[in-house]
Amino acid sequence: MNTDNLSQRRLKMWIRLLRITRGTERHLREFLRLNHATTLPRFDVMAALHRSKSPMKMSDLSQMLLVSNGNATAVVDRLEKDGLAQRVPSDHDKRVVLVGLTEKGLSEFNEQATANEIEINKLFANLGNDDLDLLRDLLKQIEGGPDE
Repeated sequence: MNTDNLSQRRLKMWIRLLRITRGTERHLREFLRLNHATTLPRFDVMAALHRSKSPMKMSDLSQMLLVSNGNATAVVDRLEKDGLAQRVPSDHDKRVVLVGLTEKGLSEFNEQATANEIEINKLFANLGNDDLDLLRDLLKQIEGGPDE
């Protein structure tokens, strides 16, 4: 197989990965909108706050989500307005404000996360354990890049 053909196959693989990712994301956006009256960015922020187990700095939140501080702040503002998140001053540094989920936010996120997991399970129902292991290993290879 020549390198031009290999290059073309890699390009086609990238386009397929992108199509699958975008299609899955589009499906989940619509699922969250219709079934939970929420957006994927709100869900992602709530998931990050849930994973942190305690209030976190906005800069850490944006870094975790790979978004700008402004984007994270806008989503947190709406979550706070809806009583799902709250800002609290840091005990260690009065200049720092931390953000975390409220009890209502935690409850709502748990409900959404359960439904989201069920929906993702449906989307990938044709993949068994061996398929998932293979896919994980292949994606790790891609993540590692050419030097690893």
